[in-house]
Amino acid sequence: MDFRKCPGAKDFSQPKPEFVPCPQCHNEVEIWTDEAEAKCDGCGNMVSRAMLQGCVDYCKSAKECLGEPLYSRLMAAKQRSKVQH
Repeated sequence: MDFRKCPGAKDFSQPKPEFVPCPQCHNEVEIWTDEAEAKCDGCGNMVSRAMLQGCVDYCKSAKECLGEPLYSRLMAAKQRSKVQH
């Protein structure tokens, strides 16, 4: 499986920025769709973006397709996001 060809992984193969307000200082934080979180330039807080259900949640080939490092980062961020929200 190659995520560059998988329609479910489009946000990973063709990432685009999303802007999320920091919950501590309300600074706008840029987080790309192939990332789960980013550090706020205003206060240094780690900010997670809303992680909607996607291919990592249901595709049996997601780990192989995305690669272990990206898959693990996304799954860990999803867990942290559940705790924060």
